[in-house]
Amino acid sequence: MDRFKDKVAIVTGAAQGIGRAIASRLAAEGACVVAADLDADGAAATASACGNGSFAVRCDVSDPADVRLLHERVAAGPGRLDVLVNNAAIVPWVAWDDVDLDHWRRIMSVNLDGVFLMARASSDMMRGRGQGRGGRIVNICSNTVFAGTPNMAAYVASKGGVLGFTRALATELGPHGITVNAVTPGLTASEGVMASPHKDAFEFVEMLQAVKGRGQPEDIAPAVAFLASDEARWITGQTLNVDAGMVRW
Repeated sequence: MDRFKDKVAIVTGAAQGIGRAIASRLAAEGACVVAADLDADGAAATASACGNGSFAVRCDVSDPADVRLLHERVAAGPGRLDVLVNNAAIVPWVAWDDVDLDHWRRIMSVNLDGVFLMARASSDMMRGRGQGRGGRIVNICSNTVFAGTPNMAAYVASKGGVLGFTRALATELGPHGITVNAVTPGLTASEGVMASPHKDAFEFVEMLQAVKGRGQPEDIAPAVAFLASDEARWITGQTLNVDAGMVRW
């Protein structure tokens, strides 16, 4: 399939895990991927594996200057932007009694402010092309917004904000032919998860799933690719839950 042939896609948090799997899937279908991540080496490795003229940009999505420079690189290089996947996030494991304002603000700055900053810059670029091609924005949310997962209060709140923002932004950008949707993964065996206390939750989570097994980053990528494709032109403001039926709503 060549659904993204001649298209340019930014994927944030692309150095590993779900972000890398999404970048790989879009590239496999023809996209030139801009792999954005704080981990410059990891992003470069992803871009190299993607091919298609893909390239990496070190970017802290919570930093307006970094976001501006990222989009300047895209404008100066491919000169167009078709897809934005907002995947970058901090996934903490912090008991409620240990959550202070500094922690809260740090999570929000990346997980929610970062989505806003990226969507602001990318949607401006998509609309500025003047060629009527529209665009696709896919936000990676989390099924924790439905489950209310413990030890993740700031994270759940930030992802709830992403869900609401997705709906509102779809309304704002629909007249410009830009769709905005979200995907809510369940617990996924990414590098970050497996290096954290979250790794001990798989057995419990699997008991709740309709389909048994351990979610992998590659299980999330196809849903994102569909929503980022022209096939999904009539879908916007929606949230697609991808968690083997742990949450049914």
